[in-house]
Amino acid sequence: MIVAVLNISWQTLADALSLGGIYALMAVGIGLVFGVLRLVNFAYGQLIMAGAYSIAYASVWGWPAWAGVLLCFGVVLALSMLMDWLVFRPLRGHSPAVMLVATFAIAFLLQSIAVLAFGQLGTIASTIGPLNQPWDIGGVEIRKIAIVSIAVAAFCLVLLQLLLTRTSIGLHMRAAAMDFTTSRMLGVRANRVVGGAVLISGLLAAVSAFMLTGRNPQVTPIFGLDDTIIVLAGVVLGGLTRPIPATLGGFTIGFASGILGGALPTNQSQYLPSFLFGAVIVVLLLRPNGLFTRAAAVERL
Repeated sequence: MIVAVLNISWQTLADALSLGGIYALMAVGIGLVFGVLRLVNFAYGQLIMAGAYSIAYASVWGWPAWAGVLLCFGVVLALSMLMDWLVFRPLRGHSPAVMLVATFAIAFLLQSIAVLAFGQLGTIASTIGPLNQPWDIGGVEIRKIAIVSIAVAAFCLVLLQLLLTRTSIGLHMRAAAMDFTTSRMLGVRANRVVGGAVLISGLLAAVSAFMLTGRNPQVTPIFGLDDTIIVLAGVVLGGLTRPIPATLGGFTIGFASGILGGALPTNQSQYLPSFLFGAVIVVLLLRPNGLFTRAAAVERL
C-alpha cells in the first residue's frame, strides 16, 4: 500500500487535488447553512443531482455546453430557494430534529422524482465529455477537468472569503452564526441572512454539480449521494461549527479519497470507503471537536 502511494502518477495527484477542491466547495455549502440555521442539509446531494441532470438533458436536447451549465445553475438555485421558502422558513421556530427530518424527506422526494422522470439507468452528459480529454503539460498528460476544477474551486473559495469578510451580508451571516437571537435584536434581518446563506449554498452546489459531471458524465438518480456522505464526514472531521476547518476537512477527505482511489488496484477499489470512514472514526476518537478545531474554540462563521 505504501509503495502504491509513493508511485502515484501526476494524473492521480491532479485528480486528488481536483476532488479535494470540489469537496471543499461542498463542505462550505453545507457549513454555511449549518452556521446560520444549525441544520445539516441532507438534501444537498439531491441538489447536485438535479444540476447534473440539467446538464445531461441539455446535451440530449442538443443545447451547447454553456447553455447546459446555465440551466444547471437556474435549476439548482430555484430548488434551493423553494426549499428555503416552503420548508426552512415555516419550520425555523421548531426543533433542529424536525428540520433535519424535513431535509431527509426532501432528499428522498427529489430522488424519487428523478427515478420516476428519468429512470434508474440515467443519462450521459455528452456535451462536457471533452473535459475528460487530456492536456499535455510539460510532457505530462492531465485531464482538463482536473485543471478546471482546481482553478474554479480556488477562485470560488477566495471569492467566498471576500464575501464573508468585506460585505454587509457576509458580516451579518457571521454575526447570525455567532448568536442568531442577539444579532436579530441588533437589526440583522433573519430572512435576508438565511436566504443569503441558502442562495450561496445553492451556487456552490451548482458549481459542484458541473465539476462532478465533468469527472463522471453518467448521471443517475443517486448521482452525488456518495460524494455528499463523504463530504459530511469530512465536515465533521474538520470541525462542523466553523467554516474554515470544515472546508479543510472537506478538502482533506477529498484529497485522501483521490489518492487512495488512484493508488488502490481496480479490484480493491470497493475497500476505499472502509479506509476513509475507518480513518474518520480514529481521528474523531482522538479529536472529537474536529481535526482543525481547538477544543475551546468559539463557534463563529
